[in-house]
Amino acid sequence: MSPSSNIVEVTPEGSLEVLSQQEVDRLRQLGQGDQHDILRRCALAVLNVGSRTDDTREILAQYASFDISILQQDRGVKLALKDPPADAFVAGKMIRGIREQLFAVLRDVVYIDSEITGHFDLDDIEGTTNAVFHILRNAGVLRVGRDPNLVVCWGGHAIGREEYDYTKEVGYQLGLRGMDVCTGCGSGAMKGPMKGAAIAHAKQRVRDGRYVGISEPGIIAAESPNPIVNELVIMPDMEKRLEAFVRVAHAIVIFPGGVGTAEELLFLLGIMMKPENRDIPVPLVLTGPAASAEYFDTIDRFVGATLGDEARQLYRIALADPPGVAEMLGADLEDVRLFRRSQQDAFYFNWRLRLDRDLQAPFDATHEAMRGLQLDRQQGAHDLAVNLRRAFSGLVAGNVKENGIRAIEEYGPFELRGEAEVVNCLDELLAAFVAQGRMRLAADSYQPCYRLVA
Repeated sequence: MSPSSNIVEVTPEGSLEVLSQQEVDRLRQLGQGDQHDILRRCALAVLNVGSRTDDTREILAQYASFDISILQQDRGVKLALKDPPADAFVAGKMIRGIREQLFAVLRDVVYIDSEITGHFDLDDIEGTTNAVFHILRNAGVLRVGRDPNLVVCWGGHAIGREEYDYTKEVGYQLGLRGMDVCTGCGSGAMKGPMKGAAIAHAKQRVRDGRYVGISEPGIIAAESPNPIVNELVIMPDMEKRLEAFVRVAHAIVIFPGGVGTAEELLFLLGIMMKPENRDIPVPLVLTGPAASAEYFDTIDRFVGATLGDEARQLYRIALADPPGVAEMLGADLEDVRLFRRSQQDAFYFNWRLRLDRDLQAPFDATHEAMRGLQLDRQQGAHDLAVNLRRAFSGLVAGNVKENGIRAIEEYGPFELRGEAEVVNCLDELLAAFVAQGRMRLAADSYQPCYRLVA
């Protein structure tokens, strides 16, 4: 196996090492069908680790000749890679962690196509949650016999050095206390906590530290999995990715970020504001260095002005205090453990959280759909959180996703219409993201993919 070859053959690592002939045949059929494009773009994202662009279309164009096919052999399968990125190889061999992630991609794409699509009612709340559960279980993420210790960390990939170093320090403090980390698996605030936790786990001689990365085909090219991820999961779409986060999380930390981080926060607040969920402990801390105070003030004002003070009571803001954040979460995890035990609920999957269908339903960010979002306070705070979450999801698409970028080029910026005060709050928040360079990686200037209309 050599990166100088036009075709590189790769054997399984971490997943799919032992297969029956029937399973091999099914893999080959699926690898040649409609799922091939999804498999190709997800595989390219894994191989393209360290990319300094988050423009999905630019990445796909740069490696236009890249392709992937599944080869049958008596012992199972191999992957044949045409013109893979050279950075995935060292001394003529593929980096082992990348090889593991590559076969995790194949595992999930095939499983979703063969075992989820058509087997679960994805238009139903319980059917969708069960599908999320089965994908996570098949990926080996759901671990029995462990006390709650998985901290989901959200934050932007386009953050500065000071904020990145802060995410590492928080991860380090979490790791010293035996906590594992789950992120969106990309760079920036998704990589920092894992890196810090890995160092702390090494110091504490934790040999089974978990660095869980959850992605989906639409975003993975823009947020290539970082090499620390040792449990990679590909969900079918953004909404199931977000549900997977909140189902496996024992606590959640939010670092500075951009529209994607705002989307994640609003998704969670939309869940936690439901009356059925108010007694379920979901520890949520917003944190960053002292220099990020203005960022969190802007977020806090936005939440208060749009969703009300009740939503602001669902999180705490702690600045410039990694040990304090870790201590706080340690106490919170004990509350989670006691609550789940009293309710006879699983530690590994939060079944008790109730999601509305409007949070689960995939949102297709077309110009018509974005223009039709109801952005006013005449509706309930929960419904407004849902629509704001969809608005930010559309902005993510317009910034970095292939279909979104193409739509903006063809039809112009997305238009968001709403009540004057809500639109003004959006304007303040988005302008702050632009001014602080949180919209795109390595961009000298940012051309907005949106237009606000009061």
